Amino acid sequence: MGRILAIDYGRKRTGIAVSDPLQIIAGGLISLHGKDVVNFIKEYIQKEHVDLFLLGEPRQMNNQPSENMQWVEQFRKHLEREIPQIPIKMVDERFTSVLAHKTISEAGMSKKMKKDKGIVDELSATIMLQTYLETITNI
Repeated sequence: MGRILAIDYGRKRTGIAVSDPLQIIAGGLISLHGKDVVNFIKEYIQKEHVDLFLLGEPRQMNNQPSENMQWVEQFRKHLEREIPQIPIKMVDERFTSVLAHKTISEAGMSKKMKKDKGIVDELSATIMLQTYLETITNI
């Protein structure tokens, strides 16, 4: 069994999280610039077996695609072209940023860390992945 790589894509910043090989626990991996994501993933899959890419699907409260959806869709197509052997599953990413901010506040992190948007993006990807893992394992 391979890992699942979750991607909270943004043109400026993208948060990436990864599951353990048994696909039980999610952990934050990295936050990087959107243009660097595919190259990072290519290097990562050379070292680790990945079964699935989980890509956050930005939606509004009324379930309509958000304005960022066009960029996520372009990224999805690019990722499919560059790494066609690994399937991509789109999942709703609503509320992940809100939950990430809440988690950071409750954890008592410093003001500097609270303002670090990279931490928020990485934690958002982690929350998205852990939620997905819980749905597939019925925990």
